[in-house]
Amino acid sequence: MSTKPKIVVLDGFTLNPGDLSWEPLQAIGELQVYDRTAPNDTLERARDADIVLTNKTILSAELINQLPKLRYIGVLATGYNVVDLAAASAKGIVVTNVPGYGPDAVAQMVFAHLLHHTQQVAAHHQAVANGVWQNSIDFCFTLSPLTSLAGKTMGVVGYGDIGSRVVNIALALGMNVLLNTRSQRADLPEGVSWAPMEQLYRESHAISLHCPLTESNAGMINQDTIALMRDGCIIINTARGGLVDEAALAHALNAGKVRAGVDVLSSEPPKADNPLLTAANISITPHNAWATTEARQNLLNIAINNVAAFVQGKVTNCVNR
Repeated sequence: MSTKPKIVVLDGFTLNPGDLSWEPLQAIGELQVYDRTAPNDTLERARDADIVLTNKTILSAELINQLPKLRYIGVLATGYNVVDLAAASAKGIVVTNVPGYGPDAVAQMVFAHLLHHTQQVAAHHQAVANGVWQNSIDFCFTLSPLTSLAGKTMGVVGYGDIGSRVVNIALALGMNVLLNTRSQRADLPEGVSWAPMEQLYRESHAISLHCPLTESNAGMINQDTIALMRDGCIIINTARGGLVDEAALAHALNAGKVRAGVDVLSSEPPKADNPLLTAANISITPHNAWATTEARQNLLNIAINNVAAFVQGKVTNCVNR
């Protein structure tokens, strides 16, 4: 582009609540950053932009068709379903995303949830804070049985950047791993075996989901598949909320059949009547597995590099060509 472009960030707060710097983006063009943008404000804020960056603000076909200056949409995430790709492509608008910015952060959260259930650190800390240890007649106490991960079986669904890191951590903890991918794999590390889903459900002590949400796997965690699982199996979902039938999982949690740790729900923020919010035996984090400082900085760096490449006449991480 021959002149400095006008760049608008529609919802920058979750990526950068103030601890990162937008300055490298300011060096590329005239920059306007909004923490959040309501649907009714999107058109006005993006109207004169050459480049729009969005995280969760929706850019529909109707909206895109009302933005004659727009040449580039950068999604500040890996998933890009917030953008109508067909409409963007029809107008020659480049759409990019940010892949692979934080697999270590998400894998770390998987085991934070897993250890929450096996070690119960928060519950024991609260008991100590409430004076239980000080008043104990023994030198130690447990509120309920603790569980060793070594020798247990971890079921991992998906073997991309995140799934592969989860596998490596599980192996480091002395776990055996059953892996399911869309096509059978033979080139796997020692301690890892490919398994069909029924075997994975039946034999795993913990199951971690790392697959994209598709029509074929929506609600894959449901009444029937939970029935196949071991009693006490720990289900971890840091992928997509739609992979889980939330009513069925809540019923199984309340019955004590399984435990769960989730970072994603079917709608976000969740509706007040989501059954998982009041279920027993679950830990829920607010879709922030990706949000370590290091991962957010990496995301911002890649997003800025995507914009810089576009301005220089190149395209990186394009999702609509």
